[in-house]
Amino acid sequence: MTTEIHLSRVEGEFADHSFPAARSDLAEACAGTTVLFADGEADLGDLLTEIEQERFESPQDAYTALQNVLPIEAVGEPGQSDGDA
Repeated sequence: MTTEIHLSRVEGEFADHSFPAARSDLAEACAGTTVLFADGEADLGDLLTEIEQERFESPQDAYTALQNVLPIEAVGEPGQSDGDA
């Protein structure tokens, strides 16, 4: 069964797991969970395998590392800027 969660709920999903956790263990546990982005989706387990960090000390640590591998679709429309208008 595939689970779908919004990106804003991923840290809560991580909190259901034991920490510290190896990246590979967390990726395996989260495989099949679809993360819904502002424009698109991705498998959480696949995203975790892209992280270079080998171990996470807490759910917050894992979520922070995840932010570095998210595609542009995760946070809004490509080409949009919050800057000078």
